[in-house]
Formats: sequence, structure tokens, C-alpha cells
Amino acid sequence: MLDRFKVPDDIAVRIAPEAMRLTVTNLFAALGMPAAEAARSADVLIYADVRGIESHGVSNMTPRYVSWLKKGQVNAAPEPKVLRDTGPAVTIDGDRGLGLAVAPPAMDLAIERARTHGIGMVVVTNAAHYGAAAYYANKALAHDMIGISMTTGGVLVTPVHGAERMLGLNPIGIAAPTSVEVPFIFDASMSSLAANKIVLLNRVGGNVLPGWVARADGSPVMEEAPVPDGFMMLPLGGTRELGAHKGVGLMMLVEVLTTMLAGGGGGPLRRGDSTHNFLAYNIDAFSDAALFKSDMDAYARRILDSTPAPGEDRVIYPGIEEAEAEAERLANGIPYHPDVVAWFRKACDDAGAVHAL
Repeated sequence: MLDRFKVPDDIAVRIAPEAMRLTVTNLFAALGMPAAEAARSADVLIYADVRGIESHGVSNMTPRYVSWLKKGQVNAAPEPKVLRDTGPAVTIDGDRGLGLAVAPPAMDLAIERARTHGIGMVVVTNAAHYGAAAYYANKALAHDMIGISMTTGGVLVTPVHGAERMLGLNPIGIAAPTSVEVPFIFDASMSSLAANKIVLLNRVGGNVLPGWVARADGSPVMEEAPVPDGFMMLPLGGTRELGAHKGVGLMMLVEVLTTMLAGGGGGPLRRGDSTHNFLAYNIDAFSDAALFKSDMDAYARRILDSTPAPGEDRVIYPGIEEAEAEAERLANGIPYHPDVVAWFRKACDDAGAVHAL
């Protein structure tokens, strides 16, 4: 994550991951979640914060998840049910549950089916926001599998040359195992950047960079500037000249493989809540897993050892900075904005939940 989104060191409050995990679990439970679902949901959020993906960590509870649970916009105790099951392909109704709670078992099911069929795909419809896509893709690594996850994000993006919000943010997470090197773990919105990062930017008083957002009339902001009122997100690439048509294509691809595939319409015509797609490839069904991981090691090492551009000190690939953040934060705690910590203390007090902050 770019430095402009990070909490400044001089105000950051360092919290041990387990202390925040306990706090979040207790708050979810106080809002009506069963113990297993509360713990599962907290695990998804802590994964994101530990890996430096603050846009999808516990700050999403302030107040999004808490508000949804209090108002009954999401089901605190969902009972997902299988709608279709052909063996390698399964469709599940998430019963209006929070994606954090219902999505992890769905990825586990995709992995289980891939063990039998070579590939497992599970689509979960009628389930709210599920956090960081990488969390689910990462689950496949321990099984010598490739994991992919994607989800319908908010319809906040204007298409190329457009002046209306027509496209979902629609992130994709991909993970591939290695033996020695850091695993390849990619997680990104198919918009110019995750919309939640605008929230982080506003929290620390930062500016948007060229090509990130459009003004309310659809004109792209092509200079560093404060976040404009009524902004719309731009596709990955920003403008047509910089490849925004590719971002549009990828956003539509995710729409096709999630809500459209589940029979729920697309974009501004979606019916129901979010839809998530979980895919696992059993490498041994295609080649030899040991050889695959050895080749991944060689490929990754070749990238790391390649020549940096002038003014740069190293070359990296997706997963490197997150692994470094994880090591540092497990040792020193997760840096939170004081406002986030204060919000959690008050939210726990209001809900009668014990916190560890």
C-alpha cells in the first residue's frame, strides 16, 4: 500500500493482532453473531491488517459492518444452503449473511472439491461484503493448490468516457504456492484503486493522484488534488490512453463470473446483495506440484534478482511487501489510527462487549 494511505508513525497506535482479534470477535458476538461466525469474521479482518491491507481490515467495522448488523441489513446468524451441486461446481445462497462469515467455508469447499475433481468452484450469492480477496485465495496454498477469489464490489466506477456509476469495483485475489520464495499473492480492485482507500486518504488528509477518480460530471481528475465532492472511481488504467478499457473488461469479467453466473443480473441491474466466486486448482491434477513450486521459486527469484530501474533499489512481485508487513506487524503490532481505536473502545462499551485495547 502506498505511503500516502498509511497512518503516520507519530500518531499510530500499535495493537497486538491477538488483542484486536479478541476485540473484534467479542464485538461481532455482542451484535448477535454465533461464536464460530464471529471468530471467522475477525480472522478475515485481522489477516488484512497484518498483511498491510488496511482498506479491508477492521476499520470496515467503523461503522459499516456494525451498522448493517444493528439495522438487520445483514443476517447475523445465516444458514447458507446449497442451490446447485454438480460435483466440481456449487452454488450457495448465503442467507443474507456477512461475507466474512459465510465465505471462508465456501473456499474450503472449493478446495475439497478440487481435491476430488481437479478443479473446484463455489459461487456464493446473497451474501454481503467479504473483506480481502487474498484471504480466500491464500487458503489454497497449504493444499498445493492455486486459489482464486473474486467478488462484486460496490457499483462506484464510471466506464471509459462515462458520467455514471455503471461498474463494480470487483476485486480479484490470486495465490500460487512456492517452496522457498514468498508465495505469489495478488489482490486488487479492478478499479483505479480500492474505494476504501479513499476513506483512508480522507482520514489522513491526503490527495488523490492523477487518474484515480472522476469528478461528478465524469471528467477525470488528472492532477494531484483533494478528493472532489461527488467523485466517481475510474477503471484500472484511469483513462482510455492509459488502458482503462482493460480495467473495464476485467470488471465486467468479474461481474460475469459472480452475480451474472448466479442468476443475479449485473452492475446497476444486480438483484440482491454481493456475490462471491471461489476457485481452487489442484496442481497435481495438471502436472507435478513439486515441480510447479520449484518452477515458481525460480521464476520469483529471477524477478527479484532482475535489474532495478534508475532510482529504485529493488524489484518485487505481488506478495513481497505483504509478507514484509506481516513479519513487522506480528513483531511490533498493527499501526491503527487513533480514531479507529477510540471508535472500537466506544463501540464495545455501547454493545457490552469486552475489548483488549
